[in-house]
Amino acid sequence: MKNPLLDSPVSRAGCAIATVIGLAIGVPLSTGRVRFVGDLIVCSGLPRGVFRRGGTCVGRVYLTRSNFGPEVLEHEAVHVRQWQRYGLLMPLLYGIAGQDPLNNRFEIEAGLEKGGYR
Repeated sequence: MKNPLLDSPVSRAGCAIATVIGLAIGVPLSTGRVRFVGDLIVCSGLPRGVFRRGGTCVGRVYLTRSNFGPEVLEHEAVHVRQWQRYGLLMPLLYGIAGQDPLNNRFEIEAGLEKGGYR
């Protein structure tokens, strides 16, 4: 039996809710261009305190200051697919996976090198 919370209309609705939250944070704080790159919405020019490391993905929204090279955006596109699969479980599962990106299964799946971790 398929889990109704994973890769389902429920998880995609969770991703949509997270995307609205990401836009509510990113659009008003963005001093750079807000642009679409595939399924990813990139909000740039944000203050450093909004995210850890080079940026963060909330639903389909990538929040960053200036870390938006092609490889990083490929990495973040994998995080979008993760949000679509796990929905609002994503922050909890990511937290359980740990803050060390070298051991975090979500970062490993997205590609450590493309994410700038190696």
